[in-house]
Amino acid sequence: MNEDGRPGTEKQDMGDVHEDPLAELALKLRTLRAQRGLQMGGLQQRTGLGRTTVSQALNGQVVPTEATLAALGKALGTDVEPLLALREAAARLPQVREAFPRKVARRAVRPRVQLSFEERYLSYVAERHSQLTVVGLDLSRPERARWPLDAAYLSLELAERLEDWPAGGEEANRPSIVVKRAEHALANCRRVLLRGLAGSGKTTLLQWLAVATARNELPMELAGWRGRIPFVLPLRTLVRRGPLPEPHDFLAAVGTPLAASQPEGWADAVLDKGEALILVDGIDEVPQEHRGTTRDWLERLLAAYRDARFVVTTRPSAVPEGWLSSSHFTELSVRPMSAADIGVFVRRWHTAARHNAATDPERSQLHDLEAALQVTVRAQRDLAQLSSTPLMCALISALHRDRRGHLPHSRMELYEAALSMLLVRRDLERSIDVPEGIQLTEHQSVQLLQRLAYWLIRNRQTEMERTTAMALVNDALPAMQAVAEQGTADQVLTHLVGRSGLLRQPTADTIDFVHRTFQDYLGAKAAIEAHDFPLVVNNAHDDQWEDVVRMAVAHARPAESADLLRRLVERGDAEVEYRGRLHLLAAASLQYATEVEPDVRGLVEQRARVLVPPRSREEATALAALGPGILDLLPGPQGLEGDEVGPVIDTAAAIGGDQAYAFLSRFAQSLTSESAPYELVNGWKNFDAVPYARDILLPFKDCLTPTVNTNDQRNALRVLKPITEVNFQEAFTDEEVIEHLSPEHTQALRIYSGQFLTDLHFVRQLPALNELVLSECSQLTHIEDLAGIPLSNLSLLQFPDGFSFDALASLPELTELALYTRLPWGSLEEMPAPLDLTALRLARWIDTPLRGISKWQQLEDLIINSAPNPAEWQEISSLPRLKNLHISEYDLAQAPPIHGVTQLQLSPIDSDIQLNLIPDTFPNLERIFVNCRQSLPDITDITPLKRIRELHISLNYADSIVGLDEFTEGVVHQYPRPRTAGI
Repeated sequence: MNEDGRPGTEKQDMGDVHEDPLAELALKLRTLRAQRGLQMGGLQQRTGLGRTTVSQALNGQVVPTEATLAALGKALGTDVEPLLALREAAARLPQVREAFPRKVARRAVRPRVQLSFEERYLSYVAERHSQLTVVGLDLSRPERARWPLDAAYLSLELAERLEDWPAGGEEANRPSIVVKRAEHALANCRRVLLRGLAGSGKTTLLQWLAVATARNELPMELAGWRGRIPFVLPLRTLVRRGPLPEPHDFLAAVGTPLAASQPEGWADAVLDKGEALILVDGIDEVPQEHRGTTRDWLERLLAAYRDARFVVTTRPSAVPEGWLSSSHFTELSVRPMSAADIGVFVRRWHTAARHNAATDPERSQLHDLEAALQVTVRAQRDLAQLSSTPLMCALISALHRDRRGHLPHSRMELYEAALSMLLVRRDLERSIDVPEGIQLTEHQSVQLLQRLAYWLIRNRQTEMERTTAMALVNDALPAMQAVAEQGTADQVLTHLVGRSGLLRQPTADTIDFVHRTFQDYLGAKAAIEAHDFPLVVNNAHDDQWEDVVRMAVAHARPAESADLLRRLVERGDAEVEYRGRLHLLAAASLQYATEVEPDVRGLVEQRARVLVPPRSREEATALAALGPGILDLLPGPQGLEGDEVGPVIDTAAAIGGDQAYAFLSRFAQSLTSESAPYELVNGWKNFDAVPYARDILLPFKDCLTPTVNTNDQRNALRVLKPITEVNFQEAFTDEEVIEHLSPEHTQALRIYSGQFLTDLHFVRQLPALNELVLSECSQLTHIEDLAGIPLSNLSLLQFPDGFSFDALASLPELTELALYTRLPWGSLEEMPAPLDLTALRLARWIDTPLRGISKWQQLEDLIINSAPNPAEWQEISSLPRLKNLHISEYDLAQAPPIHGVTQLQLSPIDSDIQLNLIPDTFPNLERIFVNCRQSLPDITDITPLKRIRELHISLNYADSIVGLDEFTEGVVHQYPRPRTAGI
């Protein structure tokens, strides 16, 4: 028993291990590796760790980090908790071991080797960004609430929406969104726009990229990113300092002490050689009216330095989809943490807290609290939903510790409790009464912090000069005599920065909040107390004010919240441009209001119903942000149009929780196999894998293709046997891929993350297979193992340079081929694919001329994403059976008439659609599909298409259409289907 009478968890852990826990840990790891039959290379590949790190862990040379053990445990398929217990026991023992004992001798002091500027800079980046501030980690001493990045970093899931994925088989059976771990998602990207909610981990990911790049410790998946020089550019700092910097000013603009010693032309040379990694954080931190200028700045950099890598972050609503698509950015979104991720985060938070704890009883208590919280976040879905971002998960962990296991249930209660915890409670409990000679009550601290937060919000900034903050405090002191008597404005501000746990001083002359969430919470409170309702409503269309509006409704008294909601609705009624945004924001704010007049609630819900059901993925995302309350407005499948069924499922799945699960269960029961959309499978990853597979997917197993993102989903495949088609989006070994498949039934296998595949022998165990998709198979060098297999459909995506495609000639039954990877031939004449191909799909980055395409005279479907020259157009026009053509880069002025094509898909990238040339080029067209998302100009004139009789037209994401009224009803189909402008 411990001193407080509770079981001594930690001491028991010590008693369960040998006298040398590090040696036992190493032995366990070596044994597990032998049992799994893994070589060092395979273990490195699975973990993403360096060879030295893995070797030291297996040989017991050093105490491995928690992150290292977590990665090894996952790779070895074992419970990581016993390994962590051994590690913790080893960490408490004095480390006197040396791998090779040596005689200690005095050495002569040698002069230090002069480091180059680049080496000094990389060392600075690694040190500067190697720690995180963690909310609530050490409540008595906020300045110690720091977490080493290598222990704190959690590889979150990123989602990529696929617009032009090669269509292998039925459209319903291919994923619209691919979800991968960050290192896998980034692997094949050069330019990334990363979207994520507040606290979702965007900035932490940039820090990790900067540090891992500077230390040359990027995992194997990101081998193509190695050797880069990282530049971390937080826009919150840059926009405050005037015009955005040119490369030679990057270091000075972010306050790097080495800026003065930077060699002339160094930054320009680094970028010009393609050796730079530009990490631009926080487009949403830039005022809306300046975001166009920010994009111009980025595009100038891109034009000057085409080979540099860029990662840019933003909140989801700050910029529209495709904001940087003309510059060929890949858009990725940070997904909420999964249940497994939350469990890992909770464990790491408590481990870090134990390292900061002063006594054994406190450490033992943290063990018990961790165990209790792990159960609570799994058992209470509402809590799991709240803890789905690193920020909120840290906040919940801190509150759970502070309140001895009792947690608030709503988001606003969490914020309120967190403020109380961070501001005063911990100091009082530890008898820290007058730190820095200043003693503030919670109310006094909040009043001062509100002033700072509200100034930042009104001025659309997230960082201020320390002199500005001091002036704001000084202005408040005359009305706060009890505070003024204790010290100057400078002393009070110093106290708030040092003791509140809410403010930081990132540089000597700047102040900001530890997180934007607290700034919005306090600023909204100040707005309500100042009765600034018109100011709040007039800025409600600005994404920087979204959370402020919600929290203002929460802070307001009943009559005030009713007034705010009514004003939001009225402004939405009056302004068509912002109508949907304002009405949805009013609906989202309902759940924050403590009390709402019935007529106001009815008014808000009536406006929301105009936007329900959703008709697109974007509308589904916007509705899901409203929270569980929107489920009451979602209709069942009866009476829904075809384009509404999938988005309704997307909305409920994104909301998650028990209520959403019950909704989807009822919804699925009313669907027929003919009406079951792919979105039903897409929602699987948001719920417990086995129950969802049994209750929701099983009735549709013959018409829907399961998509596997996690091990839990992979193991749940046994519920859906026999499997005829399956998609694997996360990386698995060949044994894991086929473990739950039925060899005699599996006809289609799609592996979108093949990093763990070392050969393709396992494919021969699936005799019924006729379709195979392979992507990102970085360890494969050829496809000889497929020779002779009766595949009719093969897709090869994103393969390494030097890959051999010779075995294409050994697939006699192949009729459909997709190649979305760089090809080794001087032209398609050299490609050894069978001449009986009926479908050929080629990416725009194949780097191979289309010359020779006419040798496949049986082609009926053709996707080409690189612009044909006149001779290549002539060959395409000579294909006698060609019916379906999909092109994204083209100049139709160079194309002859192509009479056979009856279906045409256009996905122009940053170019005119050229609809005026369609009737002459494709005179026998029956259907045309146009994706306008990335086309220029934004106005689509479909008038020329009237020249083609009985033509059916489909337009995706067309901003403005000219000539629509010249076509009869039902001829033109729009996605998303437009809504009426009326109320």
